[in-house]
Amino acid sequence: MTTTIILNSLLPPPPQTHSPSGLTRHTTSFPLRYSTTISCNVQTTKAFAVPRRNAVALILSSYFFSGVGLHDAAFAQPSVGLREYIDTFDGYSFRYPQNWIPVRGAGADIFFRDPYVLDENISVELSSPSSSRYKSVEDLGPPQEAGERVLKQYLTEFMSTRLGVKRESNILSTSSRVADDGRIYYQVEVNIKSYASNNELAVMPQDRVVSLEWDRRYLSVLGVENNRLYELRLQTPENVFLEEENDLRQVMDSFRVNKALG
Repeated sequence: MTTTIILNSLLPPPPQTHSPSGLTRHTTSFPLRYSTTISCNVQTTKAFAVPRRNAVALILSSYFFSGVGLHDAAFAQPSVGLREYIDTFDGYSFRYPQNWIPVRGAGADIFFRDPYVLDENISVELSSPSSSRYKSVEDLGPPQEAGERVLKQYLTEFMSTRLGVKRESNILSTSSRVADDGRIYYQVEVNIKSYASNNELAVMPQDRVVSLEWDRRYLSVLGVENNRLYELRLQTPENVFLEEENDLRQVMDSFRVNKALG
């Protein structure tokens, strides 16, 4: 069964209505410069529900999100598939876990995150239309060279002024593929570990014990259209990636760039 939802705001949806066909529809207002169509087919993929998202997680989430209504709480429960996000104004689309929630002010063109694992999220970055003249993703060089560029960008964004912080990073893989739209896409996988001291102000080195702070997998898909570089960014803790790898790769493979209407 497929439902189609037009999202125009982040406000809780109004009461459900039922069409003659038996499909349930929600319509809200989304204060963006364009309309966004999101379609959901709950039977196309397996559920994103995993052992860590059990009843305890749901109880905790109801505490943290106590400000939302009962309908919103139900909407944020563990996912049963993927939902499609289509941006016709800027020209791209992708699928994401349907229980993930949009986040405002994240700095990206669009940003969704897992309501249970806050370090797990997806976003899309676009180069400026006035300063970029890309013809193909191959303008970045071979995939390995593009991977080094992606890693450098991540490390720049994660720079810290804290004492005793150390980052370890590796490019795990780079690849190129031709999708069903005939366009070339690069895929880059990076692992970054962050280590920090538990007492950064300690005078003696032996008092500054460094331990693992976080360990994350970063998955990027790069494509070019409308003379712009598009980057889908998927971030997830490394241990969560091991649980959800097949599903997250479906998300990566779904990314498409298209002719923009804007």
